[in-house]
Amino acid sequence: MTDATPPSPGRPRDGAPDVLPAGERATPLQSVHLALGATMTGFAGWRMPLRYGSERAEHQAVRTAAGLFDLSHMGEITVSGPEAGALLDRALVGQLSALAPGRARYTMICDASGGILDDLIVYRLTARDYLVVANAANTGTVLAALAERQAGLDAAVRDDRDAYALIAVQGPASPAVLARLTEADLAGLRYYAAEAATVAGREVLLARTGYTGEDGFELFCAPGDATPLWQALTEAGEPEGLRPCGLACRDTLRLEAGMPLYGHELTASRTPFDVGLGRVVKFGKPGDFVGRAALEAAAERAATSPPRTLTGLIAKGRRVPRAGYRVLDGANRVIGEVTSGAPSPTLGRPIAMAYVDAAHAAPGTGEVFVDIRGAREPCEVVALPFYRRPR
Repeated sequence: MTDATPPSPGRPRDGAPDVLPAGERATPLQSVHLALGATMTGFAGWRMPLRYGSERAEHQAVRTAAGLFDLSHMGEITVSGPEAGALLDRALVGQLSALAPGRARYTMICDASGGILDDLIVYRLTARDYLVVANAANTGTVLAALAERQAGLDAAVRDDRDAYALIAVQGPASPAVLARLTEADLAGLRYYAAEAATVAGREVLLARTGYTGEDGFELFCAPGDATPLWQALTEAGEPEGLRPCGLACRDTLRLEAGMPLYGHELTASRTPFDVGLGRVVKFGKPGDFVGRAALEAAAERAATSPPRTLTGLIAKGRRVPRAGYRVLDGANRVIGEVTSGAPSPTLGRPIAMAYVDAAHAAPGTGEVFVDIRGAREPCEVVALPFYRRPR
């Protein structure tokens, strides 16, 4: 990371080149990112901003003020009909039929062997309408699974990726930023809730969730409204120190907050119980659901003979443990593997999440080491998350 001054988070500059590599999709905000001088990168089939200048400055803006993110690559799927809730109860591990309209829930979709196909946020919009938000790389998989599991139920599954753009405002100043643009009752909008609102004269679905460890909001809007909303939020956030933020700081923010990332902590080879998220599996809901028998067995294994446990590591030196690096004990035996790692701007030290043998995974069990290109980097085992926002 560098401390170079990032481009001013103001209005886009005219005339910025618009180059889209073959096979990648642009979000409705691509011209804005280019005008702001963003470093663009390919991600899950999309052209996305990696950073606008200093990753550290973007990260710290979210921790201390506010950051503005383009999340339009996420996959929106509408599930509707009289038996929409029953379909989601069958297809996912949670009991979404019990969700009240206006509320949201974190959940997962698994295969028949209990492996995680994706982690999701599901919003219940009305009594018979749900919005399922999937990770960009997995949207096609989730769509196909929902369609297959719909058989015999009076419910429809619709790919709505082209119907939405998605902008997030994250950080302690995010309520103050939004309050300048909307008459919505922000104080009354609970965590993991959503409601229809008008922001800067544009109709949005305003949600209060997030992936940074901070308070924040997501604005689901029509693609044509994305640029004026981004510009209005930028202007409203200027007094608060709001900055545009890219994927790089989004990753360090979620890592500090101990939030799992699909393809790293979450994969089809692991069940929710393997990753310490068995609480999202609702065995008590009525009816059967895909993966139930395998997940019951996984729950029993986790209770009696837990496999490797997801835990936190803080490096004692300056070298960064990266995904795929081996975790070793004092006798040089392999006891785990790093899934995500990065320098932590908040802690000032490298941090990582890793799956580690249960005997070594609890905080206070002693020093472990990460093999970094043949060198043993000593690490402290700590509980997740690394960071909790002040209350």
